[in-house]
Amino acid sequence: MTKKSKSSAQWLTDHEKDEYVLRARREGYRSRASYKLLEIDEKFGLLRPGTVVVDLGAAPGGWAQIAVQKCGRSGFVVGLDLLDMEPLRGATLIKGDFTEEKSLAELMAVLQDRTVDLVISDMAPNLSGMKEIDQPLAIYLTELALDFACATLRPGGALLMKCFEGSGLDELRRVIRTNFKQLNNVKPKASRDKSREIYVLGRQFKGS
Repeated sequence: MTKKSKSSAQWLTDHEKDEYVLRARREGYRSRASYKLLEIDEKFGLLRPGTVVVDLGAAPGGWAQIAVQKCGRSGFVVGLDLLDMEPLRGATLIKGDFTEEKSLAELMAVLQDRTVDLVISDMAPNLSGMKEIDQPLAIYLTELALDFACATLRPGGALLMKCFEGSGLDELRRVIRTNFKQLNNVKPKASRDKSREIYVLGRQFKGS
């Protein structure tokens, strides 16, 4: 067995024992990542009845599922991802590549003239394990999410993004501070200890 296959086998073993994976199965959530958003929302109160939410990198739909529950029938939730997603009652889920204009146009068409209250992004590139390759790709996705948020958020709105500690993140934080009145860095309990992921939250959007 190669080193890579051993690593993959160990990851699968650890995944099957993961407390959040087991909780998600018991409680009917699509992903262990649901608990990340639940914890962040509990602290900052991002999801409220009537909230218009755009979920980028939505598959398998765990975050959109939480958004639908929290925002209720008066809310509006739309998710976008490259991967197929099972339909989710109360949300519009789009299969598409956020880096392509076609997918962005489809997303805007679904939003129609709505102004967005909250953009949430759990997007991440397919990680190779090589920081010099993975980090620029991850930063690129967060920059796209930030550009989208600045173009669609209402004044006072919020942006929550998954980021990875490393080159380019300090500059990204600087840009967020320029566009939002408040910035928070959050490491939810459901984030694995070994992971470099951190969630960056911009609140009180100043307006485009």
